[in-house]
Amino acid sequence: MLRLFHSIFGGDESGGHYPEPLITSAIERVVDGTDPWLRGLSGYRRKLRPAVVHAIDHVVALVDQHEDPLELSRERYAVDPFLRLAFLSAEQLEQLLRSDQSVSALRSTGTRDVWALLGMECEQRRGFGVDLQGDTLVRDVPQTTVGMANHHLLDPSHDQAETRRRLRRRAFDHLLSLALARIAAVEDVREDLLRRRTLLQAKHDMLEGSGWGFGAQGPEAPQQLEDVHRQLEEIDRQLLEFGGDDRYIEKHLEVVTDVLANAERQLWSEPLALIVDRMGIKRTTASNEAPELHLTELHNAAGRRLVIRLVKIPPALPSKGVH
Repeated sequence: MLRLFHSIFGGDESGGHYPEPLITSAIERVVDGTDPWLRGLSGYRRKLRPAVVHAIDHVVALVDQHEDPLELSRERYAVDPFLRLAFLSAEQLEQLLRSDQSVSALRSTGTRDVWALLGMECEQRRGFGVDLQGDTLVRDVPQTTVGMANHHLLDPSHDQAETRRRLRRRAFDHLLSLALARIAAVEDVREDLLRRRTLLQAKHDMLEGSGWGFGAQGPEAPQQLEDVHRQLEEIDRQLLEFGGDDRYIEKHLEVVTDVLANAERQLWSEPLALIVDRMGIKRTTASNEAPELHLTELHNAAGRRLVIRLVKIPPALPSKGVH
């Protein structure tokens, strides 16, 4: 099944026109990745199909919008302002290439380029520093320092089409993880309501068993019993929205369908324009020393942001022996 699903992202997709076995495979991946009990619902494939096709279309478009890969190398670092913003030094860039085991293994052949997605978090910190204003050096100037952190390389391979295919699959699976997180949140609320109902019911039984029912009652008893009844009714009303054992699986299907049918609101990219000088200071006007950079930032519904760039990594140079 996973082999079939893999071929959905083979690079020749066209707006929703996929062979039916591949759609079925994608649907089963959705179920396996979220709640396998969905298979117990009548017509689950039919209900999921439109949302799954929409999600596939979205991740294909999301990955295909990436510009041509940027070379990730010491030589390119010397002339490219994006790489100078992304890495503090050429040494930091090379350390990333050495520390990634998958990239190192691919580069060790020494014959072919490696393609991957570079991901990193953009950090902007406000503070005070020294600035040259005209011919005068001014201290305690408000400044914003821009830097990148948590660099990592995703889905490296010797073939650009293969890397793009893996990225599409990764994006699709990320949608499933967002759906699963929402299901877990629903279940947390439901379990909390069940616990609260159990505790309130126990309190209710205790109060009535202590003579707060038809027996002798203190002046505060009717009001407290009324409050407990009201809370129980409200909890039962909320639980009805989740339903019983069968209904909550239907609720899970609704969650998964909603996430995939609205994939563009779950995972999307936005342009990020920055003007940063060689010292990492954010500027308002572009210049030769501070060119305007046009980055791509990936967002998800959970609030995470990641600057991404498709990169090409040259093969490692052979080590020079001692003669």
